[in-house]
Amino acid sequence: MKSICVFCGSSYGAQEAYGLSAKETGRVIAENGYRLVYGGAKVGLMGTVADAALEAGGEVIGVLPRSLQEKEIGHEGLNELYLVGSMHERKALMADLSDAFIALPGGVGTLEEIFEVWTWGQLGYHQKPCGFLNIAGYYDQLVAFLDHQTQEAFTKKTMRDMVQISDSPLDLIGKFENYSPPSTPKWIKRDET
Repeated sequence: MKSICVFCGSSYGAQEAYGLSAKETGRVIAENGYRLVYGGAKVGLMGTVADAALEAGGEVIGVLPRSLQEKEIGHEGLNELYLVGSMHERKALMADLSDAFIALPGGVGTLEEIFEVWTWGQLGYHQKPCGFLNIAGYYDQLVAFLDHQTQEAFTKKTMRDMVQISDSPLDLIGKFENYSPPSTPKWIKRDET
């Protein structure tokens, strides 16, 4: 594992804990010798995680649609900033550049990004770990819903277990380092859950 992608909000959120966790995540990624890949913006938690990784001496790669760069939200202090034509291109390139994926607190875009790469893993398009950094209980209700999906036989337990959950970036990265992708097929039959 060389590069860790972080999906997170372009806002700061309502709690100070979110920003503190973004700083810790960027620092931990850099201090453990990983490259940070993220959405390329200088605003919100996105800018916070990038700044922290840079301050800790880490390499930071951003991927940003040109339309957002034109709105002057692109981070200008990165090691590399890829400008792409669409959100689809952004997500595909971030996935290609990354070996693991973390979702910090964020909005609909953050959820869409982490769910897409998790789905790709379920379908066997990659074998990279995915996880939620559950700061101040931010993802508690989502985790409960994911468990509910599994109980209702819409998600196999092996597929549910693919996504790691922690409230510590160091712990989550440790789970990534020990991750083994499932070897069972995604599809659920009536007689198995």
